[in-house]
Amino acid sequence: MQNSPETEHVEGAGQATMEDLRAQLGEAQAELAAMHDRYLRARADLENYRKRAQGDLERRVQEQRDEILRSWLDAVDSVERALALADDPRLAEDLQVLLGQMEGILQRYNVKRSGAVGDQFDPELHEAIAVVPSDGRPAGTIAEVAQSGYSAGNRMLRPAQVAVTRRVDAGD
Repeated sequence: MQNSPETEHVEGAGQATMEDLRAQLGEAQAELAAMHDRYLRARADLENYRKRAQGDLERRVQEQRDEILRSWLDAVDSVERALALADDPRLAEDLQVLLGQMEGILQRYNVKRSGAVGDQFDPELHEAIAVVPSDGRPAGTIAEVAQSGYSAGNRMLRPAQVAVTRRVDAGD
């Protein structure tokens, strides 16, 4: 069977159409791949944003909590000073009960006191406000605590203010 010019024209037109369709299909597949890549990147960006926003929120909540705890420490200091000055035994007993309740609240929030007489001075935990001659204790030992330090977990709420011993040389 011979192809007539009309048949060849139709077959040629069909062939051109198939090539066009293949080209369009290739373009559509490339566009789909690019859109899928953009979708995956947008999804990853959104997930990163969520994690960052969650971290920022947790950090702000922690900062607010620490600020409230620092304010509470001021109240604890005031009760401790009042207790040290109390002449009336009944008042001293009442202040001791109040101080115990306040310390119980601090314990619930995992707040720990730092800086006790006899401890080794640590510049990460203590602030030296005075240096005193050693009276038999090793140099660098806390001799006196002016204000207790506190930490919550691994965060320092307030360093202890302390007097630290130093070695006394014969010439001093």
